[in-house]
Amino acid sequence: MPLGVDNRVSVIMPAFNVGSFVAASIESVLNQSHSEIELIIVNDSSTDGTGEVLDRFAAIDSRVRVINSLKNLGGAGARNLGLESAQYRYVAFIDGDDLWHPQKLSRQIFDIKSRGAQLGYTAIQKVDSLGNPFGDVQCVEQEVDYNTLLANPLVACSSVLLDYEAVGRPLMPNIRKRQDFAFWLKLLREGAVASGINEPLTYYRVRPGSLSSNKLSAALYTWRVYRSFEYLPLAKALPNFISYALRAFLKRLNR
Repeated sequence: MPLGVDNRVSVIMPAFNVGSFVAASIESVLNQSHSEIELIIVNDSSTDGTGEVLDRFAAIDSRVRVINSLKNLGGAGARNLGLESAQYRYVAFIDGDDLWHPQKLSRQIFDIKSRGAQLGYTAIQKVDSLGNPFGDVQCVEQEVDYNTLLANPLVACSSVLLDYEAVGRPLMPNIRKRQDFAFWLKLLREGAVASGINEPLTYYRVRPGSLSSNKLSAALYTWRVYRSFEYLPLAKALPNFISYALRAFLKRLNR
């Protein structure tokens, strides 16, 4: 990597009842072309075989650390537990059933360093329970600012790389859903620069029963982010919410 020397990445993976998928997710992280990583996996009180899979990887690769939560924390709590343990300058997120392209981290580190950004994100490709791609690539813009993100929450959590030192090592808002959206908004509002790679370097697994499959609940939490975290007046929150809802509807039509 030609730009700088401290390119180490703390990868944070919340894992709750993903025993059938988490091995593939872990392998997609450990097999990155950029190998200067630690993988912090938070076992969020799983009740299936997730814990056994995590322990197996921790035993064979010293880059893997497993944190076992005694109670279910949800996405925000599990990610925050990982963030508090992160040792390195950069932080990346991946859910315990998603996947990465082997060049994902190396491409993003170069991109955000060369563009002076603190938050990187990529386009995503949806895959099914078997890992087969389906639907169109969810494209992203090369740049997104605070107001653009309000109307179009295009930054997928499993695609994000943060210069965590540069943004002050904050934690995510502790809400059950859309905590990542609230987090990106906070960072951009406080001056972070975001840079996107419009290539599907992140593979988002869609499976029955996944938390994000409840679109109505996600919409309600999006409204809550606008009003209770960003404190938008109704005149600004409503048009942004309509834009968000319309984009979500059109995505479903194009699946």
